[in-house]
Amino acid sequence: MIPIRTVYDVLIVGAGAMGMSSGHHLARRGLRTLLIDAFDPPHDQGSHHGDTRLIRHAYDGAAAYVSLALRADALWRELEEAAGTLLLHRTGVLNLAPEDSGQLRTKAARSAEFGLSAERLSAREIEARWPGFRPPQNFVGLYEPEAGYLSSERAVSAFRSQAVAHGAAILPYTRVESLQVADGRVSARTNNGTFHAEAVILSAGAWFKTLEPFISLPIRPVRKTVGWFEADASFYGDDRFPGFTYRGPEGEYYGFPSIAGSGLKIGRHDTGAAWNPGEALAPFGGLPEDEADLRRALDAFLPRASGRLLHSAVCKYEVTPDEDFIIDRHPAYANVLLAGGFSGHGFKFASVVGEILADLAATGASERDISPFSLQRFRRERIS
Repeated sequence: MIPIRTVYDVLIVGAGAMGMSSGHHLARRGLRTLLIDAFDPPHDQGSHHGDTRLIRHAYDGAAAYVSLALRADALWRELEEAAGTLLLHRTGVLNLAPEDSGQLRTKAARSAEFGLSAERLSAREIEARWPGFRPPQNFVGLYEPEAGYLSSERAVSAFRSQAVAHGAAILPYTRVESLQVADGRVSARTNNGTFHAEAVILSAGAWFKTLEPFISLPIRPVRKTVGWFEADASFYGDDRFPGFTYRGPEGEYYGFPSIAGSGLKIGRHDTGAAWNPGEALAPFGGLPEDEADLRRALDAFLPRASGRLLHSAVCKYEVTPDEDFIIDRHPAYANVLLAGGFSGHGFKFASVVGEILADLAATGASERDISPFSLQRFRRERIS
C-alpha cells in the first residue's frame, strides 16, 4: 500500500534487521518514519533469514563491541516484553580455537575486563560436557553461558509490528531509483513515488551498490550457504547443546543446536562467492563446496552430526575489508546516515544499532562509542 503522506521526518532505505530496528526506535519517539524496502520484510532476499543468529558478548575486536553487545542484549529483552514473544534463547555459546589462538585470549581478557561469565575449557573437558563435540586435542574453548541465539525472522517481525504500532509507515516492494539532497532535505525517488524527509538512514545491506553513485561504500556482497544436518537430539538438542564458533585449519564456522528436531545448523564464515545485486543467486548445491565445506567441519569436530542434509539455505553477506561495521554519516551530507557491513556477526547488534541510528537522526549524537565504525578508517579515494 502506498502511503498517502509524502513528507516524513526520517526515511529508511532498506528495512531488514538494522532498518526495521531503526524504524521501531524512531516511531517510539514520535518521529514520522517511512521504511522503504525492495521486498517485504522479513524476507529471504537479504541477510536476516535462516531462522537463527548467535548472540554472544565476548569479542576479540574493539572493546566497543562488548559494550554494544551488552546494551543489545538488554534491548532484545525489552523488545520481547513489548512484542510478547520469545526472541533470545540462552543455550550458551562455545568458542573453539587452537590453544595458542590470540583471538580466544583476547575474548577471555575482554570477559574479565567487563565481568562477563566465561569459562575456559580443555578439549577433554569439552567432550566430557558435550559428547557431541570432538575438538582436536590442541584446541580449547571459551564458553559463555549467558550467550545463545536469536530468532532472526521473528525479531524483524517484532520490530515491524512495534514500528507500525507506533505510527511508522512501511512501503514494501519499492525500489529506490535515486536520492537527492537539496536545501537540507532528502528526496527519494522510487517506483512508487517520491518521498521527502529531514533525514534518511541508508541500511541497504548487500544491496548498497544499487544506491551508487549517491554513495559508494567498501562493502562486498557475498553468497553464503548454511545447512541443517540430521543429528541425534540426545547429543545436539537445544536443551543440552550450545551454539558454537570454530576457527581451525578447515576454516571459520558457526552453528546452532538442533531446535525442535530441525537438525544441527552450520555455516562457514570465511570464503564465499562474489555476488552483485541483480544477478541470479545460485541455489544450495550450485557450487560443489556448498555441502562439502560444511561436511568437512562436521567431520573435523562434530562427527555425530554428520547425518542427512535436512534443509539448506542461501543468503547474502555484506562485508567490509576489515569486517567491522560502518555506522557514520555521508561524507557530503550530515543528514544522510549510513549503516552497513554487518554480515557475519552483526545481527545480534540490530537492537542497539537501531537505537544509535535513531539517536543520530533525532538529536545528531549518540552516547555509544561508534568510533571504530567510522568511514575515516578507509582510504578517502574509496568513498564518493
